[in-house]
Amino acid sequence: LLIVLILTSCQTKPKNNHHDIGKVAVDAELKALIAPSNEQVVAKATVVKASYESKIFTAEVQGIVNYDSRSETSIATRVGGRLEKLYIKYNYQPVKKGQLLFEIYAPDLAAAQQELIYLSQSKGDEYLLSQAKQRLLLLGMSYQTIQQVLQSKKVNYRIPVYSPADGYILEKQLANNNATAASAPSNESGGDRMSGMNGGGSAASSTAPTPQVENSPVMLREGQYVNAGQSIFTIYRADQLLAEFALKPTLGALIKKGSKLAFYKTTDKETTFQTSSVGLIQPMIKTGENFSVARIYLGKGKFKAGEILTAKIPVLVPQSYWLPESAVVSVGAQSTAFKKENGVFISVNLLTGLRMNGLVQVKEDINNWEFAKNAAYLIDSESFIRAKSVKK
Repeated sequence: LLIVLILTSCQTKPKNNHHDIGKVAVDAELKALIAPSNEQVVAKATVVKASYESKIFTAEVQGIVNYDSRSETSIATRVGGRLEKLYIKYNYQPVKKGQLLFEIYAPDLAAAQQELIYLSQSKGDEYLLSQAKQRLLLLGMSYQTIQQVLQSKKVNYRIPVYSPADGYILEKQLANNNATAASAPSNESGGDRMSGMNGGGSAASSTAPTPQVENSPVMLREGQYVNAGQSIFTIYRADQLLAEFALKPTLGALIKKGSKLAFYKTTDKETTFQTSSVGLIQPMIKTGENFSVARIYLGKGKFKAGEILTAKIPVLVPQSYWLPESAVVSVGAQSTAFKKENGVFISVNLLTGLRMNGLVQVKEDINNWEFAKNAAYLIDSESFIRAKSVKK
């Protein structure tokens, strides 16, 4: 009988009205209060819904006047030798066609001149004499210098090299660096990427590229040896200029070749204002950031290389969702907003695009979602935001 009572008591199930001390019952109204404060916020805040529409903006970007690389003239040595005399002192020094640039000593040129002198003194070798002249011309000597050697019967050990065009001269290495030296535009947030509460500036403007026209001293020195075929200088024509504007990826995707724009010198809008079209869109990568460079080709005009420009570009944005800029904060490289769910605000990451005129483009479906109008008021400065991605 005792054994039967023990077995019966062990199989007895607790009744529903009995409280199990091993389980903690949480009131449904308190679940929102015990969640981490960096995931959701309990607050009474004004909410907004995203609008779905297409918009036309006028984007303001900064740029610089630069030389047109399509009209550059390269100066290379046709023989190896030593620079005896250098007449170019600094980059972007103005030069004229026929101006003496440098003098070079080359053993091959000296030997070829000796052959020319020997053949000129021999009679009946007109064919060999013409071939010797042709060889010197191919090695870089001018016709006038060859005639001077024939008249003096002396070897010229310092061969002059003259400018083949008018313009501004600079070292070839610096010219190659300038070809990819456009500066990346500023961050999307318009401020420090780590400033969660302050991130949210307008993206209608872009940081101007760093001026590339600097009269720095040349690195070449007299006595330095150069190789055959080595490019030493590049000459840019002063009347062939272009304007370069750095565009953020979100803005560059909306601007195509042929897009109209108006631009002017930043310090003199009244007298330099003019309209044009984009001649080239060039994708670029610098310091780990992607951006595009819009080029506008200029002829003879009111601009000079190195001047800072401001451009106004009309942009048509297709239908998208738009939120007030105050409803979106930048947390590092992410854009975060606070969505209202069940009476609380939950932080979610959004895929954003343009930021213009106090609005932020959202490239995700957020139809009928409610967001806190001012997300900065819901951020705790003592903790990090743990946001969720938008569920598809």
